[in-house]
Amino acid sequence: MKPNVPKLLSLNAGFVDTMGFLMLHGLFTAHVTGNFVTLGASMAQGASGAVAKLLALPVFCVVVVAMRLLRYWLLAWGLPVLRTFLGLMLILLIVSAALAIYWGPFHDGDTWQAIATGMMLVTAMSIQNAVQKVHLSNAPPTTLMTGTTTQIMLDVADLLHGASGQQLADIKARLSVMASSLAAFAIGCMIGALAYLWVGVWCAVIPPLLVLWTSLLRDAVPAAIPQ
Repeated sequence: MKPNVPKLLSLNAGFVDTMGFLMLHGLFTAHVTGNFVTLGASMAQGASGAVAKLLALPVFCVVVVAMRLLRYWLLAWGLPVLRTFLGLMLILLIVSAALAIYWGPFHDGDTWQAIATGMMLVTAMSIQNAVQKVHLSNAPPTTLMTGTTTQIMLDVADLLHGASGQQLADIKARLSVMASSLAAFAIGCMIGALAYLWVGVWCAVIPPLLVLWTSLLRDAVPAAIPQ
């Protein structure tokens, strides 16, 4: 699986989401709407981390709006947008790693230290979501795999039904891209879980390295995916 920007971002999202979930008492930092489920579980079971889960979606929304406005400003000044966004992600993930290592491990998800670390990660992943929608719109989502999995299963059904000609070529091209994105996300989840089990909060140093690698491949964006 040749690395490119979408695959590395999918790997990063899987890692960060799993790491955040384990490190911050069930907080989803990339798939922020999943926090509605874990918030309900926290309230029902009396677990910690409810405040961070409540804040995740508003923070996500504010950051996406801010990134959109920043994009207009960067374009007006002739400055690189994708490179700037990846740079901001890198800085935020470095700060997140420093906070996690300095303050962690977090035994209570409702402490201000845990909330601050979580919101820093949510901010970084909000930028990744914005990057995907604006700059990688031809690629599968890097943080949400439900739609990708659905499309893969639809394509499998079409193959079983007997696709041919151009439809078959389109399905094969789409399956290759989407399956590699899903695989990268799953690998990121697995590595994130293992890294947290092995080194605890020190695993937070890995996402900045992934984004740094991504920034070096920022021109390797995919061609249009057949619809």
